[in-house]
Amino acid sequence: MSTESDALMKWNERGVGKLPGCLGFVFTRVSPAEVLGEFTVKTMHMAPNGFLHAGSLVTLADTCCGYGCLASLPPEATGFTTIELKSNHLGTAREGIITSRATPLHTGRTTQVWDAVVTHQGSGKTLAVFRCTELILYSK
Repeated sequence: MSTESDALMKWNERGVGKLPGCLGFVFTRVSPAEVLGEFTVKTMHMAPNGFLHAGSLVTLADTCCGYGCLASLPPEATGFTTIELKSNHLGTAREGIITSRATPLHTGRTTQVWDAVVTHQGSGKTLAVFRCTELILYSK
């Protein structure tokens, strides 16, 4: 097994037993420059109205941005926390694969800003755009 495959397996194992794992998220690329994640639409991702729950899209985008932040932390940092997030929802889906691509806008020593675009893989339709700001944490 390659080093890249081993690293991806570890990123995917991070979510086991936690929200990303419970929602069936799979990450296919995690680097300081780009994170790709996806899930196959299931009943658990839906709102009572029969369409995707906005929280499913936000959680995928936020997790992609968070993994990117972790992958690009300064060496002496101990972690991060989200201090602001915003999403604009442009569409929805009832089936298929939902993908998210997160990229950094700013990777500073005290904050990082990440953008994500969430799409429906089959149609290529953009479902949401997302931005979050992460506060970088250090030991006292």
